[in-house]
Amino acid sequence: MSQERFLVVNADDLGLSPGVNAGIFAAHERGIVTSASLMVHVSAAPEAVATARGHPRLALGLHLDIAEWQFREAEWRINYERCPPDDLAAVEAECSAQLVAFRELVGRDPTHLDSHQHTHMSEPVATVAASLAASLGVPLRGRGIRYEGGFYGQSGKGEPYPEGIEPERLIKLIGALPRGRTELGCHPGIGNDIASSYASEREQELRALCDPRVKAALEREEVKLCSFAQI
Repeated sequence: MSQERFLVVNADDLGLSPGVNAGIFAAHERGIVTSASLMVHVSAAPEAVATARGHPRLALGLHLDIAEWQFREAEWRINYERCPPDDLAAVEAECSAQLVAFRELVGRDPTHLDSHQHTHMSEPVATVAASLAASLGVPLRGRGIRYEGGFYGQSGKGEPYPEGIEPERLIKLIGALPRGRTELGCHPGIGNDIASSYASEREQELRALCDPRVKAALEREEVKLCSFAQI
């Protein structure tokens, strides 16, 4: 079996805001981001797609947006839902509608699928997302390609964890990559123009993703960057 190691660095939340868009494209131009996942029902999605046309090497996938939760008052509480996450028929309809919207915006199918706050890891979204990915013939996060979610600036309860998004953290994750293909998730951004519990962390992520020591670690470890379009 090949000993080679391949890394897809995928930025979530493309389209969420102008600042998030700018951070993702900066991390692609100056850093190690190779792919991004588009949220189709947010205000800055058309702007993101227009800018992406000038970045043909950045693979674009669909970031299924079913619902969002925030940890408040000692529990996870819903911020919004685009459909009831436990209603199979509603989830199927919403995911299908988001795929249609992606095709209308981008002009082609997504190169990969994942979801906002990993809703596709739970049923019934898991079944719907898996079926959709199979019909498109594209990767679904966590299925077939190892997913590395350890580059993140908060704890499981939304508490700040800046150590999780330092360059040293990225370098450590790169060194520990197994052979084969891995997807590394990230959330870069510039400024703070979103009403989100994950906001200031995005600029710190951007700095780490563009740190020359990280690129040097990839070369030293002989890890090859690739995009979902190349898989």
